[in-house]
Amino acid sequence: MSDLFHDEPAQTGTLPKTAPLADKLRPAQLSEVIGQEHLTGPEGAIGRMVAAGKLSSMILWGPPGTGKTSIARLLADAVNMHYKPISAVFSGVADLKKAFAEAETMARTGKQTLLFVDEIHRFNRAQQDGFLPFVESGLVTLVGATTENPSFELNAALLSRSQVMVLHRLDDAALATLLARAEDIMEHPLPVTADAKSALISSADGDGRFLLNQAETLFSIRIENPLDPAAMAALLQRRMPVYDKDREGHYNLISALHKSLRGSDPQAALYWMARMLVAGEEPLYVLRRLVRFASEDIGLADPQALVQCLAAKDAYEFLGSPEGEVAIVQACLYLATAPKSNAAYKAQKSAWKLARDTGSLMPPANILNAPTKLMKDIGYGAGYAYDHDSADGFSGANYWPDQVPPTQLYQPVERGFERKIIERLQYWDRLRARKTDPDAA
Repeated sequence: MSDLFHDEPAQTGTLPKTAPLADKLRPAQLSEVIGQEHLTGPEGAIGRMVAAGKLSSMILWGPPGTGKTSIARLLADAVNMHYKPISAVFSGVADLKKAFAEAETMARTGKQTLLFVDEIHRFNRAQQDGFLPFVESGLVTLVGATTENPSFELNAALLSRSQVMVLHRLDDAALATLLARAEDIMEHPLPVTADAKSALISSADGDGRFLLNQAETLFSIRIENPLDPAAMAALLQRRMPVYDKDREGHYNLISALHKSLRGSDPQAALYWMARMLVAGEEPLYVLRRLVRFASEDIGLADPQALVQCLAAKDAYEFLGSPEGEVAIVQACLYLATAPKSNAAYKAQKSAWKLARDTGSLMPPANILNAPTKLMKDIGYGAGYAYDHDSADGFSGANYWPDQVPPTQLYQPVERGFERKIIERLQYWDRLRARKTDPDAA
């Protein structure tokens, strides 16, 4: 049985006629990769590495269908390295050991190995640690692919030894180029109208693989007249967003919905949301945007906003369309009529900036746990005040690193529930001042 990830380049000419269209269109060199020129071009990080003839370990982070696997394979070809692909979905420790043993064998022949790990975030922390000695020794150059944020899913030690390359979702121009290549290789155009082709591109949401899979279905049919958007949607069993001649569509409509919600206009918000859903937008996409809005534009001014959106998501998934869509309407109206505050959103940006600026400072010793005698002896936990032991349930202790003064990152507004939060913060400020200066009023 052939290996799931064979080592042979996927050349169009060597593939059987029955091969999927996506395989037939795999690029043969980096310059043929579509939509990632910021990385693969002459001035891009990957392009510069290839020009220098030396690769560093890297993590390719991007949405599905944006070329991560193709880039990894072509990198090995470009610098004449042995290409060893594995998938974290199907591989375990035994597979990793075999891969490293194979790399050692190749090293003895004078050839370096590029180890490509698809879905690398699916390896647990211990398995990720297992890469470190082989990456550090130079036995393998690791290229990992992930659709998840590496900051959350990968070990800090592994990240520190790799460059993170961010791949972009394919824009409409890139997807149109893919379709043109598909028509060239199939030697006939897609049997759809221009409007239907635009709708097909929009429905792919930046995923080239999905687009080619849909195109392959369309290439398989033989009809007299090209399909319009509605007929194509019926064939593909997928509703297509409707775009008018001005090409107002997906992003214009979601912007209109978001700004109507922010402007507390429930009538306009409901209209724009209806425009999206009637046009065929995925309800879960709309729900994701509503959830984001609940945190970004309402936050703690009404803590129930996020709850309402998540409940609407659960209700929709439970009921499906069309019954579940009224739950989406309820969430939309709740958001539009809720008090607004972007204080949590601004606090996030301020906190992230402060965290980047201050690096890896230690917490103050008084709030460090001291599970060992040594840690106690060097001052861990010394002077910690257990808040519940104080009369007000509030110790007023310092929780900031010694090098960072207390900083106000979250500044609630005088609207909705955040009024209560302001009162609480002011109350704790007064208690803190009295504990610092007992004579303070």
